[in-house]
Amino acid sequence: MADTPTVYLVSCVGKKLDRAACAKDLYDSTLFRLARHYVERQQGVWFILSARYGLVAPDQRIEPYDQTLNNMKVAERRAWAHRVQQQMDAGFQSGGRCVVLAGNRYREFLMDYLSKRFTTEVPMDGLRIGEQQRWLLDN
Repeated sequence: MADTPTVYLVSCVGKKLDRAACAKDLYDSTLFRLARHYVERQQGVWFILSARYGLVAPDQRIEPYDQTLNNMKVAERRAWAHRVQQQMDAGFQSGGRCVVLAGNRYREFLMDYLSKRFTTEVPMDGLRIGEQQRWLLDN
């Protein structure tokens, strides 16, 4: 579908403000800011993959938290991915393109689902943090 917007998924980061804010402003790291600016330049629809809240709209006001998928057990990560899938089922049509700007732990149980619903891309797969930052600046 040519009129289906590209959906961008950006993972949350550990560094956050110490007060509630819109999700796009809560996360406070260079990598997140670069990812945010990248997706805003693309003028696509974007969401944040939050370890606490699941799928979060950029303007959704949320409280800071100290949680990451990197410390969760496999069953917890599967449950988190299932929650994100349910959120996407409720809010997205299938078709179009999905660009995932998230690390392995945030993708591991989502990619099969995403690949069935969208043409899915992971443009920074395999890049280290500094390389991801350069990619986001250059694209």
